[in-house]
Amino acid sequence: TRLPERQTEERLLGGARRYYAAPNEADIVAAPGTQALIQVIPRLRPVSRVSVFGPTYGEHAHCWRSAGHNVEERAYADGWPNQADVVVVVNPNNPDGHMVDQDSLLARAAELSAQGGWLIIDEAFGDMQPAASVARHAGVPSMIILRSFGKFFGLAGLRLGFALSDKEIGSHIRNALGPWSVAGPALEIGACALGDEVWIDDTRNRLFRDAQRLDALLEESGHAVVGGTSLYRLISTQGCELHETLAQQGIWTRAFADRKHLLRFGVPASDEDFNRLAAALSCEEMKAVS
Repeated sequence: TRLPERQTEERLLGGARRYYAAPNEADIVAAPGTQALIQVIPRLRPVSRVSVFGPTYGEHAHCWRSAGHNVEERAYADGWPNQADVVVVVNPNNPDGHMVDQDSLLARAAELSAQGGWLIIDEAFGDMQPAASVARHAGVPSMIILRSFGKFFGLAGLRLGFALSDKEIGSHIRNALGPWSVAGPALEIGACALGDEVWIDDTRNRLFRDAQRLDALLEESGHAVVGGTSLYRLISTQGCELHETLAQQGIWTRAFADRKHLLRFGVPASDEDFNRLAAALSCEEMKAVS
């Protein structure tokens, strides 16, 4: 019944600072989902040369292009770009889980800062590997870290995300989002969840075990696991038949129009879901044999 209150937002931001182990000199901006940040940030720079490492989440390149920037998408095997003003790294990468080490990221951030550029690190799936996050170095000039709330906490519809950066960039992001950008319920629920250390530890352990269980199930069904994180697994398969077969049985996987040999599985949430998937994969195996 009330507009989101500043003290509630401050409680959320304090919880985020502790959860991400961000230093006091870093600015943290709460947003209505990471997607909102991905769309807003490209509007804060003049036309720039942008390199997006991938293949990865398609909205990064799309939003920079839509804002009028010159965008190239490059593979990690091509190395760091020499001429880019902005570099975007999804770490761990979606969907293959590829990781770039902290030293490389911090070195590149320093180089880009010296020439007025930005390094954007999307850690949307970083909750399972907090030691690998660069959030503890947030506040380094010209480095922007994006953190998603909904994925790990299972509350995608809450629409909450964070940008960790230096004070100047944080101020620009906050002004671009405008007042009351995060709804009051999201502020309250987010603060509660970020401070629930028991749930966080239990969930990390459970997801790690369940990801291993999913790997075993997929491999037993003849599908090679080629990457992922503890929140999703990536397999190599033949065409889109498996995706369609599972969809017909009410199980949704992520297919890729430009990489038809890949399929991403979310980690099942319960024994019942694992059993449903096992039965569906068994049916798919029988269909392949026949």
